[in-house]
Amino acid sequence: MKPLSRKQIAWRAAQDIVDGSYVNLGIGLPTAVAAFIPADREVLFHSENGVLGFGPKLASEPDDPEMINAGKEQISLLPGGCFFTHTDSFVMIRGGHLDVALLGAFEVSETGDLANWTTDNLEVPPGVGGAMDLAVGAGSIRVLMEHNARDGSPRLKKFCRYPLTAAGVVKRVYTNLAVLDVTPDGLEVCEMVPGMNLKELQALTEPVLRLSEDYKELRVPDLE
Repeated sequence: MKPLSRKQIAWRAAQDIVDGSYVNLGIGLPTAVAAFIPADREVLFHSENGVLGFGPKLASEPDDPEMINAGKEQISLLPGGCFFTHTDSFVMIRGGHLDVALLGAFEVSETGDLANWTTDNLEVPPGVGGAMDLAVGAGSIRVLMEHNARDGSPRLKKFCRYPLTAAGVVKRVYTNLAVLDVTPDGLEVCEMVPGMNLKELQALTEPVLRLSEDYKELRVPDLE
């Protein structure tokens, strides 16, 4: 069994974004999704610092060092892309104009509670950002994260231990081991990496898991 790399998690999440979607990419792992949208789909990416219609992160220094996303990473601007004030950006978020928000998380509960703005590590400052607005303003909240923390503890919890960003908002979770849906009956495993079974995944997860009716292996291209 080989866990997915961060690029592979981003690739898998990108495949579920439908043509014509307006999508916010949260700071961290979600920003990599812009590089993996299928060529036959038009997706308009939104960044809370006031950009709509940007493309993948740049590998080299840009002509304009102020061309950045909310995580201060260098981005490219696609034809038709535009800039606007921070205030207008949040009008879009709070007005329900975004179809999807892809966010990172420290923890997600079995009922879709999201905890992604602070931990109990006093050496790391809290990062509220726009996540609380996105969590209630975007049409669908999907989380990209490692399945377990560095100490091996589960990030998928029965109840979040860290302060909540929002309650009951997460619909789907992409990890380095699986794709899971949050359902009224708990967490449902849609896909797992080849070589892993439900018993092994359960041992790394706090809530009770069950396989979806259309379960399949989680297969991604080699992006190491």
